[in-house]
This record gives sequence, C-alpha cells and structure tokens, in this order.
Amino acid sequence: VGLSFSFCQKANGLPRDKSLRSKKQKQHQRIRKEKPQQHNFTHRLLAAALKSHSGNISCMDFSSNGKYLATCADDRTVRIWSTKDFLQREHRSMRANVELDHATLVRFSPDCRAFVVWLANGDTLRVFKMTKREDGGYTFTATPEDFPKKHKAPVINIGIADTGKFIMTASSDTTILIWNLKGHVLSTINTNQMNNAHAAISPCSRFVGSCGFTPDVKVWEVCFGKKGDFQEVVRAFELKGHSAAVHFFAFSNDSRRMASVSKDGTWKLWDTDVEYKKQQDPYLLRTGCFEEASTRPCRLALSPDAQVLALASGSNIHLYNTRRGEKEEFFEQVHGECITDLSFDITGRLLASCGDRAVRLFHNTSGHRAVVEEMQGLLKRAFNESTRQRLQQQLTQAQEALRSLGALKK
Repeated sequence: VGLSFSFCQKANGLPRDKSLRSKKQKQHQRIRKEKPQQHNFTHRLLAAALKSHSGNISCMDFSSNGKYLATCADDRTVRIWSTKDFLQREHRSMRANVELDHATLVRFSPDCRAFVVWLANGDTLRVFKMTKREDGGYTFTATPEDFPKKHKAPVINIGIADTGKFIMTASSDTTILIWNLKGHVLSTINTNQMNNAHAAISPCSRFVGSCGFTPDVKVWEVCFGKKGDFQEVVRAFELKGHSAAVHFFAFSNDSRRMASVSKDGTWKLWDTDVEYKKQQDPYLLRTGCFEEASTRPCRLALSPDAQVLALASGSNIHLYNTRRGEKEEFFEQVHGECITDLSFDITGRLLASCGDRAVRLFHNTSGHRAVVEEMQGLLKRAFNESTRQRLQQQLTQAQEALRSLGALKK
C-alpha cells in the first residue's frame, strides 16, 4: 500500500515524473482496483469471521466429533478449520485443492477421516482421504476414482449417513439416489414433488427427507438387514400442513423434531417421534410467521436441541424461539451475497453462515435463554436434591454465558 500511495502523492503540488511509474506498478494498481471489497459486518453477537477463501463459499459442514468445520468455495479449495480456534484471534485452516474443478458441496465422513465433495464441472462425487501427519497437520488425497455420473439435473445436496452405511445425492428434478460407499447405486427415489428444493439424511441415519414444489415434506426409511446389508427404501411419513411449496426443512439432533419453512409465509415445528408403522402421523407443535418466505427462497437451521430456529432469506438471518414462536434476534446484511448455507455447531452455542468469502459465527443467545427458561420450569417441579443440583448447575452456566455476552435480561 505504501508504494502505490507514495506514487499517487504530488511533489510540491505537481505530478511526479511519469517515468517513475514502471509498467509493473501500473499493473499492480490495476489488479488492486479489481479486487472486490470484503463485505464489512459488525454485531454485538458476532463471535468470529473466518476469512481465507478467495472465492464465494457455497457449503459448509461440521464434523461429528465437533473438531472441524469444512468449507468449499469456487476458488478450487476446500478448507478445514479447527473449531477450537473460533474464539481466538487467529483462525487456522488447512487447504485441500480440488484439481481442475471446484466443489459446490462438502460433507465429512462419520469417522472424520475423509470428506466427500460434489464437483461443479465433473458433476459427480469425489472422496478425499484425510491422513494425519507427524507435525499434526493433514494430507488430503483424492481417491483415484470419482463416483459414476448418474444425475440428469443439477445436484442440490449430498449427505453421508452417520452410520456410514450410505451416501445420498439429490438433484433439482425429482431424483434422490442412495449409494453405498463404493459408488454403487443402491436405490433411486422419485419424490414426485415436481422438483426438489432440498433433501437431507436424518442424524439417526434411518430417514431421508425431501421437499419441493408440493406443500409437504416426504420422509423415507432406508432399511438395512441385521448384518448391515441394504434391503429397501420405504415411505415412512409426511409433514402435511403447509399450503404452498416448501423451501427447506431440517431435523433436530435426535431426529425427534423437524422444522420446515414454506412459500405460504410460515415456519412449522413438528414432533416426528411417532410410530409411523402403525399409521401414526407426525404432529404439529408450533407455527410461526415468516413473511420473507412468501417472496423468496429461504434456508433454515434447527439447533441440536430444537429450541432455536434460524431462518435465512437473502443476506439476513432471523432467530426464533421454537417454544413460544417469537423472533429473538435479527442479523441484517450478514454477507455481501445471498446466504448459501446456515448451520449450528454441534454444541448449539454457535450459528455459522456463509455466502460471500467469509464464514460468520454468531453466539446463540436464544439457545442460552431457552435453557434458562427450561431449567427454571424444571426446578419448580424437582424435589430430588441431586436433580435440583444438576438443574441449578445448567441454569447457572446458561446465565453466565448470557452475562458474558451482555445479553442477560434483568
């Protein structure tokens, strides 16, 4: 900066000798002008911004052991961030290069020793093995063979079952493919929803859900035998209640709750802990208003304990308490582009979002407040001394977290 700045200054009010400006410097200045401005965003609940990518981030995934966050961008790299650095000043990341292509989606394997990506140009899955080095870093090696090309439309999501038994890929037509880990298709699902807007595997690995143009969320069970052999995919249950297309849905960590957001301008929270084999339907717990959903696509994330619902439309994020259905926080223009992914970390203490070249992490104050409310209610009914101590400890922890964030309501 010092160089180009000194060349722009005038000597005694007159321009400096032009011959001083070599061609290199001119080029240097030109490059600098074209580099897009990083989007600036500040908020009292912003915990960190992760900046290493030179392209826009399209997807991210937290590893099941809670140690890492993977992000992929159109700069032909996947970055693996250490979650223990999130609240430090420096955020270290390891880089995996995607040869002659870039990844649009990324997912960790359940054992955190590999990750899979969807290739933008290759239109297929590639697996990267993660090998720990002696210096504590990792070596990333792409497996020699990519998965065969099977989809006829753009792929909108991928997932790996936590059991490690199958991989799911879903495209924007009505196709969901269930693969084994070696790249063989086990089953093809036709969702019959005109088009797929989103599809996902439940954290318990039993279910695959999809939503699209129809006003329902369809859920299938992926069945395996006692010896771990694939058997079949069967219809399990549906979330029925929206009056227009469903943009997005998510499962809670224990797969007993689901949330959905629809073009009808509402979000809904469902109890899906039902005996669907006995024709028991999921039941609606709460409906909330979200006008933005009626005019543009939205994404949502459900906190692991299902207490907090985060909704993203455009570059804004809204946080709702699911127990009362009230909006608690609003983060405006978080990114310079539309938000492409939204996810709580596995502790539920942080909410991550991406869209431009940065990941932004927020303190989940709504989650701490929900714990305070729940513990206060449970303490009124608890008479056993050890139970009371445990509840009191959780209550104090949540109140301390809120106090440190300056968010404890008097």
